[in-house]
Amino acid sequence: MKVSCRDLGTMDYKDCWDLQQSLFDTLTARKSAGSSPVPGTGNTPDDAGTVLLVEHPPVYTLGKSGHTENLLVTREALEGMGAQFFHIDRGGDITFHGPGQLVCYPILDLERIGIGLRGYIEALEEAVIRTVAEYGITAGRIAGASGVWIDPEGRRPRKICAIGVRSSRFITMHGFALNVSTDLGWFTRINPCGFTDRGVTSIASETGLLPPMQEVKRAVIEILGKVLQCEIAAVP
Repeated sequence: MKVSCRDLGTMDYKDCWDLQQSLFDTLTARKSAGSSPVPGTGNTPDDAGTVLLVEHPPVYTLGKSGHTENLLVTREALEGMGAQFFHIDRGGDITFHGPGQLVCYPILDLERIGIGLRGYIEALEEAVIRTVAEYGITAGRIAGASGVWIDPEGRRPRKICAIGVRSSRFITMHGFALNVSTDLGWFTRINPCGFTDRGVTSIASETGLLPPMQEVKRAVIEILGKVLQCEIAAVP
């Protein structure tokens, strides 16, 4: 099964959300039409979708079931800091995206890949766990709290990667955000993912390293392909 990968560099959140929706709509249309590709899209029957890699300018997003009280400052204050705010249609609560953070949006047909939604979320977590292990970081999961955590069973659990997904007819949107060298000060304006008793961290904060973003992207895509058992290939 083949998956395309597009490296978008830095892109405004709303523009990227619109692109996700367009790709999602294309997959949905193809599924409604059966196994035949949609004319004019370039898709073939063995295509399972597209993975987008991106960094965003500073932006806070609140999931559909999130709580606005987890935003600890006013929206006017955010705008004064140069940050945007969006209430969006993924699962999960509030999080931050910004420079130094790798955001990965897989728009995939899970039925073509042969995986269920729970297994898919676990696969995203596993891909990140293996990626940060490349930098000497031991990470894991916390029951009932999606994402990837450092010291998950210890006294100071801290999240290095947030995950929030939308799925309809087993076609996905949104994805995960891995803190590489993110300015963690941005997270002090929210209760990250709704938690008041757990911290946030990054590869840089844990290791003192500043790995090049392109290096991390390559690792994520290589490992995600292995976990999902797909061929993920770069396209312009």
